[in-house]
Amino acid sequence: MSSRLRNLNPYELHKYLVNVYCLNTKGATRLLKRDTSKDRTDLDVIRENHKFLWEEDDVADTWEKQLAKKYYDKLFKEYCICDLSRYKDNKVALRWRVEKEVVMGKGQFQCGNKHCNSDSGLKSWEVNFAYVEDNERKNALVKLRLCPECSDKLNYRSKKREIKRLKKSHKKRKRGKCSEQPDEEDEQSHSPHTPEPEQISEEEPSTSKSVKDTSAESLWKKAPQETEEKTREEEFEEYLEDLLL
Repeated sequence: MSSRLRNLNPYELHKYLVNVYCLNTKGATRLLKRDTSKDRTDLDVIRENHKFLWEEDDVADTWEKQLAKKYYDKLFKEYCICDLSRYKDNKVALRWRVEKEVVMGKGQFQCGNKHCNSDSGLKSWEVNFAYVEDNERKNALVKLRLCPECSDKLNYRSKKREIKRLKKSHKKRKRGKCSEQPDEEDEQSHSPHTPEPEQISEEEPSTSKSVKDTSAESLWKKAPQETEEKTREEEFEEYLEDLLL
């Protein structure tokens, strides 16, 4: 027997010893099972180290925090998804949107309630979200888009602040009024000068020519109207206003 074991390679010798010493008794195969009680998946690590808001001074000094921070950077933090199942207890759960929900329009073009898919009569609300994180109480202002029914649930205990559509600035309205009412100088420069019938004489061609010259000179001397270019922020605001219609 010893000569047989001597000719086996380490793997075959291991299998032989396991079969002899462990598998010959009833129920001995349980000894071969690995202990999975302390196993953690990536999702478990993210849940343990997740933060609703990462500050600039927060340092990810471990690989678990780095994984949670990487997941946080991939979230879309413009609108939130809420759970209003316990709205009567004044308890609302909030989280950021993932890429799939952004593509579907969930939370912006559809109701932001987790259990509602309505897309009619949506309103934007600003909520002061109070939560506990790392045994510390924190607050954050977030935005929600809800249908009328879910809006009533959100305001069941206290009235939240509704975000209405931004109106155009006073400068734009003023510029529109100026375009509707031209200046007197513009009217004089663009309106042709027609002499009265009693004043027409033999020197009419020369006088009409001089009038044309003076009008042309006034047009050349007149400074070009300055057009205000829209900034990138104004164009982005107009784009958002069109989306919220």
